[in-house]
Amino acid sequence: MNPSLINWAAVIVAALSAFLVGGIWYSPVLFANAWIADNKLNTDDLKASSKLRSFGMTGIFSLIMAANLAAFLADSKTDLAWGTTAGFLAGIWTFSAIAIMSLFELKSWRLIFINGGYSLVSLTLMGAILGAWR
Repeated sequence: MNPSLINWAAVIVAALSAFLVGGIWYSPVLFANAWIADNKLNTDDLKASSKLRSFGMTGIFSLIMAANLAAFLADSKTDLAWGTTAGFLAGIWTFSAIAIMSLFELKSWRLIFINGGYSLVSLTLMGAILGAWR
């Protein structure tokens, strides 16, 4: 790893891409209704939640994830293909962690695949951005 090879603009864009993916993934077009049902929430619960806390912490954690992935990819040989592959492999890792915790929390397989799938897709996209934008 060579920290001087980290493109911080790409890290920020990669982190922002997680918001884009999440906005689509957890929208009514895709998985919002199933996610709400399997978490035993309702729209009032969601309206009462702190948007600043949720989105603020999501931004911080997305930035940490993108920076961490960028550190692993900080090599002159990194390209789009390797970045995408590394992001996908990181997604498999986090999908597995989500699955382990969710199984002990007695969550449904549907919820595991919704949350784990988001992680897999968002990290794959982050890796692609970081790999392509050198």
